[in-house]
Formats: sequence, structure tokens, C-alpha cells
Amino acid sequence: MRKNQNFDASIKPACLFLAVLILFSFSSAFGQTKVKIKGEKFYINGKVTYKGQTWKGHKIEGLLMNARLVQGVFDDLNPETVDQWKYPDTGKWDADRNTSEFIENMAIWKAHGMLSFTINLQGGSPQGYSKVQPWHNSAFTAAGELRPAYMARLEKILDEAEKLEMVPIVGLFYFGQDQRLESEAAVTNAVDNAINWLHDHNYKNVLIEINNECNIRYTHKILQPEKVHELIERAKSIERNGFRYYVSTSYGGGFIPLPNVVKATDFILIHGNSVADPDKIVEMVAQTKEVKGYHKMPIIFNEDDHFDFDKDFNNLVASVSAYASWGYFDYRKKGEAFEEGYQSVPVDWSISSERKKGFFNLLKEITGY
Repeated sequence: MRKNQNFDASIKPACLFLAVLILFSFSSAFGQTKVKIKGEKFYINGKVTYKGQTWKGHKIEGLLMNARLVQGVFDDLNPETVDQWKYPDTGKWDADRNTSEFIENMAIWKAHGMLSFTINLQGGSPQGYSKVQPWHNSAFTAAGELRPAYMARLEKILDEAEKLEMVPIVGLFYFGQDQRLESEAAVTNAVDNAINWLHDHNYKNVLIEINNECNIRYTHKILQPEKVHELIERAKSIERNGFRYYVSTSYGGGFIPLPNVVKATDFILIHGNSVADPDKIVEMVAQTKEVKGYHKMPIIFNEDDHFDFDKDFNNLVASVSAYASWGYFDYRKKGEAFEEGYQSVPVDWSISSERKKGFFNLLKEITGY
């Protein structure tokens, strides 16, 4: 009996160590969501997206259907404007509530076939469109350092995306807020800090959009069309253990990407805003493929504010007919209720309005979810 007791005592620590090692191995192998691009197709955890799916003769396999949800980490650091964003039920703005309600709806979006969303560290216009933007919404300080509160909110969203096997498109800059950075050196510092932060947290399921619509009113030249490819290359060059992020940037509605970006980028982002004719969406994809430097890579519309989801041919259908992923952009129009739109702050992140239902119902049908 004593011999058996001695034997048990000696093997218990070894068994415990082995169990922990196995558990760690399983969590490392299966607990992390990874995105990969092969040619024109996206793969999540080694499996092509929407495997085998076709819809009305259109190939859906390999696409990355998405929505513009850039306000997930929104806040307003300007005390003179923050009251504009107060919730109708409480009469005050709450950045943490905004992020929590975003997270509560992520699984619902995924259940309708939405595998991706764009979120931006400087948001987007909380009014949908606006020329003057006095509010201060930036995850970066003037010197390009990261604001901990913003990154804590982003971490919660990215952690949930990883669990759900979703692929966020993380945008860094927005033309309404890039002036908050004091210099081009601050902009490059911000890029370095953001990419390194993602590496530090070991996310492998995100794509990078350097800035939203690089050809629209940016203060810093390095964020403008002629030089933005330098930031794409910079972000791509930051590697950890042989891993780097896929990087791109976007242009305004209807604009065809320029050769310097097409040559540098890993995937192409184009916008359908101002493109009311769905046939023009098909033309945009064809024209993009003719740009010097283009090679086989995914083309994604990650912003389009045209709907008509009840029609047989709309911008969403046109996009998939050209084998390009499509992104739903919706904002609250003047006089509309709280539940409308995903960009106007405060945001109702649920599928609450008829426009939202129209998009998600059609998306579910197209993707076969």
C-alpha cells in the first residue's frame, strides 16, 4: 500500500503538468481565429468563407460580407459637443454602454452571414455626413500615442470577434479627425503603435485599413492619395514571428484606386457611395482590375449607402455578381428614430429598423446562413 501511495505522489505533478500542457496546446491551436488571403478568396481558420455557396448563379465562396460599424469605440473628448450624443432613455452619453451593446449584437450579425465589419480608431461622422467636425473622437493623442480607454474598448470587441470567428477591418484614421495629430511624425508613430498593439495582443483575425477615403480632406499629406502607400508599406513591414497584417486603404464613393495603392495593398477597398446605378458597381470592379499593378486579390466594398434590398438588382447584388464583397453603410437621416442607422451616435446596434432588416435578411439568403 505504501508503495502505491509513493507512486501516486510522484506521478501527480507530472500528470498535472501534462494536462496543463495539453490544454495550452489545444487553446493555442483551436482558440485563435486566423484570417488568410489566397488569391481572391478569404479563409478563416483554414476554411474558405461561405464554402460551396452560390446564389442565383453567383459564386459567394471566398467573399467577406461586411458592414460599416465604425463607432464601436466612439467617444467625444470635447466637453462642448459631447451632449449631442446622449441616449434618449438616459439623457447622457456613455462610451462603455455603446461598446457593450455593440458586443451584445455581434453574434446576431454573424448568424445572418456577416463575417466582417469596419471599426475605426477615429470613427466616422456621427451625423452620417458632415463637413465641420468639432467633436474629438480619436484613439490617438496629438503625438500618436494610444489612449488606454479606447484600446480597452477595442480589445473587448476584438476578443468577441475572435470567439465568433469574425474578421474585423480595423481602420486607423478618419478625415474628420486626423488633424488631431500634430505632425506626420505623429501619424507614423500612431501607425506603429496601433500595429504593435495588435501584435502584442496576438490578434490574427484582423485586416487593416490605414484610413477611410484617403482622397477626402485629409490634413496630413502622408494620409493623402499620393503618399498613403508609404503607410501601407510601413504597416506591412511590422512583423512578429513571421506574421504580418494584411493592409489596405479606401477611397471616396465611385473612385477607382490609384496604382501606387494597388501595387502596395493586400486587398482592395472601394466605396459605393454616390453610385446609385448598380451597373456602375459592376463597372467599378472591372475598372479596378485594369489598374496598373493589380494582381489577383480580394476586392471589398466596405462602405455603400444604397439599399433597395427588395429589388432584384441593387448595389449589394451587383457587387456579388462581380465577385466583390459588399459592406452596408447606414446612418440616421434627419427626423428618423433612434433605431435607424449604424453610424449616427448614439447607435442602436440591434437589427431594429426596416432598412437593417432588409440588409440582414438578404445577406442571410445570399450567404446561406
